[in-house]
Amino acid sequence: MAKYGLQRGVRSSEARHTTTAQYYRDLKRKTGELEANVRQLQNEQQQAERQLDEVRKDIKSEKLEAAKTEAKAALVAKVGSLLGSGKLKELEADNRTLQDEVAARDESIELLQQQMERQQEEYQRQLMELQARHRREMADKEAAHQREVSFLKSIIQKAKKWFPLFQELVYMEKFCLKVGFTERQTATLISGKPLFYEGELYSEEHRRKFTTEEAGFQVVKDPKDKSKLALAINGQVIGEWFKEQFGRLFSSVKRTVEPLRRGKGMGL
Repeated sequence: MAKYGLQRGVRSSEARHTTTAQYYRDLKRKTGELEANVRQLQNEQQQAERQLDEVRKDIKSEKLEAAKTEAKAALVAKVGSLLGSGKLKELEADNRTLQDEVAARDESIELLQQQMERQQEEYQRQLMELQARHRREMADKEAAHQREVSFLKSIIQKAKKWFPLFQELVYMEKFCLKVGFTERQTATLISGKPLFYEGELYSEEHRRKFTTEEAGFQVVKDPKDKSKLALAINGQVIGEWFKEQFGRLFSSVKRTVEPLRRGKGMGL
């Protein structure tokens, strides 16, 4: 094999011939070691990138802190320049003036509130006095009214005792007004004088009015009970006269209805 550049191994050398299977096994082992190394390098690269990001964040934070520090320093410098200028003193003077005005206004408001409270208290006091005076006056008037009522009751009782027909005259006055007489006509009848009247008269018993031509009316003693009074029309007690007028009206209506009932079968 000399023509191919191959030489026989050195005699007595410790080198041994490697089989194909062993060669591939060694190659696979080395390949695995290389892949493990590559993965380790990749992990180290990722760790390095994370550390780099953290460093960048720290740098950015430090820059922000530095910017804040510079802004604070600029603000302090500006305030310091204002402290040394007349503008700040002018502003302080205006502020004190405004505070004085606010204090004066607050004091005025407090004085007004105190004045309002005093006026309210005075108003309540006067109102209570007026209410108490009104109650006293009403109580005095009520007492006077009760005394007057008591006096009138005593007079009425005496009048009833002295004049037995006094109560009947009171009843007769109310009755004449209900019948339809005026106050003047009623006064004439109560005095016992005759009255001539023509017109309508109301019967409370029949709940209707009846018309009369000129007739003579007078208050007389009730024929059935001499201790009572009655109103007479042409000498007849008016209650009886009302009954006669109602009977005539009923008979007239009945005479009108009977032919209609027989002829047309209509009922009342």
